[in-house]
Amino acid sequence: MRPTEELEELRSAVRASLARHEGAAAWPPLTEQIGAAGLSVPEEYGGAGRGAREVHVVMEELGRNLSPLPYLGSAVLTVQALLASGDAEACGRLLPDLTEGRTVGALAWAERGSWSPAAVRTRAARNPGGGWRLTGAKEFVLHGTEADVLLVAARTAVGLCLFQVPVDGAGVRREAAVPMDQTRAQARIVLEGAEGRLIGAEGDGGRVLRHVLDLSCTALAAEQTGAAERCLELTVAHAKERIQFGRPIGSFQALKHRLADAYVLVESARSAALCAAFAAAAGSSELTRCAAVAKSACSEALSTVAGEMIQLHGGIGITWEHDAHRFFKRAHGSAQLFGSPAWHRGRLAEELGLTAV
Repeated sequence: MRPTEELEELRSAVRASLARHEGAAAWPPLTEQIGAAGLSVPEEYGGAGRGAREVHVVMEELGRNLSPLPYLGSAVLTVQALLASGDAEACGRLLPDLTEGRTVGALAWAERGSWSPAAVRTRAARNPGGGWRLTGAKEFVLHGTEADVLLVAARTAVGLCLFQVPVDGAGVRREAAVPMDQTRAQARIVLEGAEGRLIGAEGDGGRVLRHVLDLSCTALAAEQTGAAERCLELTVAHAKERIQFGRPIGSFQALKHRLADAYVLVESARSAALCAAFAAAAGSSELTRCAAVAKSACSEALSTVAGEMIQLHGGIGITWEHDAHRFFKRAHGSAQLFGSPAWHRGRLAEELGLTAV
C-alpha cells in the first residue's frame, strides 16, 4: 500500500497550497488549481475520474492543518451521495459546480444523535399537485449554513429516500451549531413542509446512505491519521527543545516510551485508514468492514495522541495560544462524527456475524 509518485505529487501540491493560504482562503486554489473537489467525480461531470486513494491524500493534509474547509461535507458526502443515487439528471445538474468549487454541498442525514439510516424519522409526503414536502429536523450537518446544495434523507410510504431541498426555500430553517471543535462548522436544519425534489429511485435511500457512511468514515479516518501524525511531530519537536534538569526532556526514558507508543498508534491508524481507502478504490465487498475498523481505530488513536500532546507539552499545552487544544477538540469531535468507535465496532461485529462487545 505504498503511495505512487502521482499521489506524492498530489500531497506536495495540497500541502504547499494549504501553507500559502490560511482558512477559507484555501478553498479556491484547492478546488480551482488542484481540482481536489472533483478527484472522485467521473470525467463526464467535469471531475478527474480518480477515487478514494486520492481523496485519502487530501484528507490527510487537511487533517494536519485542522482545516476548516468544507471538503468532507461537500466533496465527499454530497458528491458521493449523488453518485451513489444513480440519478444521471441530478448528477449532470449539480456535480459540475460542486467539482469546480463554485458551490458547496451538504448532506442532512443524522437525527437524534444517530448516524444510522434506520434512525431517520424526517417524513416526505407527496403534494397533490406534484413534488414533495419534507418535515423533520437534522443534526450535525457539516457546513449546513453555508451550503448552496442541500440533500436531505427522509422517509416516504415506500421507504428511505434522498431529496434536494432549496437552501433558502419556504419551510427551511438553518441554525448554526456551536460544536466543541469550532474548526468544523455544523448546523441544525429544521424542515417544516419544505419543498423537496426526489434524487434517485424512491426507497433507495438506505442503500445510498450505507454506502456514503462507509466512504465518509474512510475519508475521516485519513483526516484523523493526518492530525495524529502532526500531533506527534509537534510533540517530538518540543521534547527535543524543552530543557529540564540540564537536558532535553526527550532524552528521558519515560518520555521515549510514551512517544514510541504514540508512534505505534499513528502508524497503526495509517494502516487501517489506507486499508479502507484501497477497499473503497477497488469497490471491494470488504469496504464496510474496513471502514468500520478504520473509523474505530483512527478515532481512538487521534484521541490518545492528542491527549499525550497536551501532557508532554506541560503547562503550555493547556494554554489557548498553543494548537494542542485545537487538536484535542478535533479528536473528540471527529470521534463522534459518523458514529462513535463503539458503534462502529458493533457494525463490524454484525458484518462478521458476531455479538458486539
